[in-house]
Amino acid sequence: MAAKSVFCVARDEVQASCIVDDLKMAGFSKNDISALLPDKSGTRDFAHEKGTKAPEGAATGAGTGGVLGGALGWLAGIGALAIPGVGPFIAAGPIMAALSGAAVGAAAGGLVGTLVGMGIPEFEAKRYQGKIREGRILLSVHSEDSNETKRAKNIFERAGAEDISTAGEESVKDKRETTPRTRTTLD
Repeated sequence: MAAKSVFCVARDEVQASCIVDDLKMAGFSKNDISALLPDKSGTRDFAHEKGTKAPEGAATGAGTGGVLGGALGWLAGIGALAIPGVGPFIAAGPIMAALSGAAVGAAAGGLVGTLVGMGIPEFEAKRYQGKIREGRILLSVHSEDSNETKRAKNIFERAGAEDISTAGEESVKDKRETTPRTRTTLD
């Protein structure tokens, strides 16, 4: 079975932290868990100070770990970024790498393009973007097999998460290596 990601939306940071704690207790690695949330604590100023190129979807750095508390602060690769057309965000885990990768930005369509590139159907990616704009938190976890996928879904359901779904994965590393060379348009 190919690797999958299991996605959900948490209503707030408290719920998201509980979900991440449960994933951690279930044996999921911090490197396999992603979070994406609006930065309500001034990333605009932070991004401006760091010279972020928002139109290119560039990350501002990994110095925002102190902004997140609890379990969310445990996640790998925390950073602040500005997503074109969406605004300032904090991301952690594999989604941070995907959003800050060279292939992202105007060519990939910002957040929706990144989520579609991660295997989420465009309709769902747009719905997730809308939920994030409302202040909710997108969480995902990488799963290697159907047992891990089922465990992650159960954790999300028990926590009362919304919009739980799964998608086949494309490696961020593979995507960065192949996207510039194999860019094609299907119209």
